[in-house]
Amino acid sequence: MTIMAPTKHHLVQTTMCALLMFAFVSHTSAQQIPRAKAESVGMSSERLARIEAVMRSYIDAGKTPGVITAIIRKGKLVHFKAQGEMDVDQGKEMRTDAIFRIASMTKPITSLALMMLWEEGHFQLRDPVTKFIPEFTDVKVSTTSDASGESGELIKPNRAITIRDLLTHTAGFANAYIGNTQAYRQALLPPASNNAELITQLAKIPLNYQPGEAWQYSIATDVVGRLVEIISGMSLDEFFTQRIFLPLDMPDTHFYLDAEKANRLTAQYTPGEDEKIVLQDPGSNQSRWVTGPKTLYRGAGGLASTVRDYLRFQLMMLNGGSLDGVRLLAPSTVSLMLENHTADLPLWLPGPGMGFGLGYAVVTDRGEAATPLSLGSAYWGGAYCTFSWIDPDQQIVGVLMTQVRPYAHINIRQDFQVLTYQAVIE
Repeated sequence: MTIMAPTKHHLVQTTMCALLMFAFVSHTSAQQIPRAKAESVGMSSERLARIEAVMRSYIDAGKTPGVITAIIRKGKLVHFKAQGEMDVDQGKEMRTDAIFRIASMTKPITSLALMMLWEEGHFQLRDPVTKFIPEFTDVKVSTTSDASGESGELIKPNRAITIRDLLTHTAGFANAYIGNTQAYRQALLPPASNNAELITQLAKIPLNYQPGEAWQYSIATDVVGRLVEIISGMSLDEFFTQRIFLPLDMPDTHFYLDAEKANRLTAQYTPGEDEKIVLQDPGSNQSRWVTGPKTLYRGAGGLASTVRDYLRFQLMMLNGGSLDGVRLLAPSTVSLMLENHTADLPLWLPGPGMGFGLGYAVVTDRGEAATPLSLGSAYWGGAYCTFSWIDPDQQIVGVLMTQVRPYAHINIRQDFQVLTYQAVIE
């Protein structure tokens, strides 16, 4: 059962009973998720209070402008806290419905979209990508990870890139992290105006390694997004809106924001020399998330969203593909997405003790990963220091949103995970 959000587009099924059950005091976010006292679902309110103090320490130190943290356990919202400011220079207090650039937290959504089409019988995971995108037919592999193709030797791949390779970041694509990164960036200029142009550019760049032989983070999920467009006949923006955001009641998740929502977009910061935040991208109508071309919808990292909307998406995944009577995937498909598909390949970004599923990193060894998350938990974060995970064993969803890039100098995401699990007492 859902409650009308402030938009003319979302699905409406309201009753006075639902309003009384789900509404918070002071129009807090996550209105469709029932709130409960922490102790009723085996958590400690006293221990959860530690989260606020630690998040406040980052804000007071000038290392982040503001933070929203939220925790669901056993289907109940037990923690939701907005702190600090969404725009420090303007003195704008962080609001519970603030909109954040979620960057790579777009990837699980894009992966879900493609798996919805898989369930409809359009392809198999081991199908070659060339079945739908022939531009990859003549792709070569660089023996020196040289995206320019000017050094080393260019050889034929041992096998075709598969759709599963795209979802697991094992396709071999050159990227901005390893190899000739300057040549890679140069090859993607001028910037593409749509996904078709972007993929045509990518298909001309030699692969860094043989498909399936290594894990390297890349824009593979942009290719996943293009597959969604080709198979569905819709733009990725249209597919997301019609097939995911409207059914799940996620009215504030968009590739580009209308002017009426621009004032809810948080400002984005970067650390200065003293690690204190410096404005990098303003909120409001000056940001590219408002002024962008509105023709390029990148599945690897283009969305902006709210804590409330992302909670709903993650809760749907935790529930095995359904939420409030709406089913997007079968439980078996969600389970498949959360399996480790990369065997023992080293994952340099998630680190030891982690594997990768179809759109999510997954915990395979808690000790090796040194994480409080349970075995089988799935997570991913974004370039602006956003983060979310689902823990099927403990029935937990966690979401943290802030806007600092880069963020390697702070442990705010890791701290939030520890603070969540130390509050679990049953």
